[in-house]
Amino acid sequence: MTGIDSVQLERVIVHKVGNPTRGEELKLSENPLSLNDPIVRNLLARYFLAPVNENEQYQFTHISDLDLNEVYHYVKGIFDEPKQFALQSAMLAQFLYNKSTHVRVKEGELYVAHFSNVPFGTEYVEAVGLFKSETKETFLKVFPHGQSFEVGAEDGIDINKLDKGCLIFKKERENGYVVCVVDQTNKQNDAQYWVTDFLQVARSANSYHHTNAALGMCKLFISNEMAEKFEVNKSDQIDLLNRSMDYFKTHDAFKMDEFATEVLHHPEMIETFTQYKHTYEQAKQVSIDEEFDIHLSAVKKQERFFKSILKLDKNFHVYIHGRKDLVEKGYDEMRNMHYYKLYFEEES
Repeated sequence: MTGIDSVQLERVIVHKVGNPTRGEELKLSENPLSLNDPIVRNLLARYFLAPVNENEQYQFTHISDLDLNEVYHYVKGIFDEPKQFALQSAMLAQFLYNKSTHVRVKEGELYVAHFSNVPFGTEYVEAVGLFKSETKETFLKVFPHGQSFEVGAEDGIDINKLDKGCLIFKKERENGYVVCVVDQTNKQNDAQYWVTDFLQVARSANSYHHTNAALGMCKLFISNEMAEKFEVNKSDQIDLLNRSMDYFKTHDAFKMDEFATEVLHHPEMIETFTQYKHTYEQAKQVSIDEEFDIHLSAVKKQERFFKSILKLDKNFHVYIHGRKDLVEKGYDEMRNMHYYKLYFEEES
């Protein structure tokens, strides 16, 4: 998250949340942290907020009534009556404890924080943060002992590795607030209790969401689906990946028909891509508009996954950034091996 230095950490309380199926307890704090040390206050703010991507936004949801979403209800109580902060935080901890029954859910500390002066677009707003630390690291501590030094080991939290987080901006209350989510420990959907069971949030269908999802779809189509349906080699795939990324970098808006014509060209491939879009949306449970404004932050995020590297056995890695017409593939019958020819004007 950008602009962390402007944020004021008003109050924070810590509760211990275990996994009830393992007999672990819920231990509630009565009072917030003192936060008398400004260094600790600033370290906590950075630990909580640095991993947050403010462009990737969610909103609280509920199948029938938004106010029946427990986290939404308790956070709204903090915004409406800050004096109830400790009570509402205890309700949040209790609810998380009730949802921590998956076998992979680890015991950890739940931090509930109240911020002011949080950057949101062109303004500054209040925000409530929910953060859980599950992973403990072992640190060495050097301390004086007489005229010498000794070294001891202590378990603690790495302030550069937030396990789970949620930042709720005091904006768009009637739509479920604007929510940003961090879940570093369950990226493979092993235990999505934090997002699905506890927070009950859904992605906001904004330009960032559409851009991010469309680029992810393009990469999977070119890398997997296209190779199964058409005769293409790795250099062809890399060329299409490069052309796809160039389209998003050089256009202000995505238009499905325009993209298909400029990047894919061939009618059969365009038809397959159109069909794949519907399959992708169903499998990923996302919706990608036919037209949307391109969000450059999403393009930058996805760019690192668009690898333009042609790997040849264990001997060569060839980076291809464009000009497919200067790459030629062949087969040498004498050597019984494939080869590539690369045409260039000068060596640097």
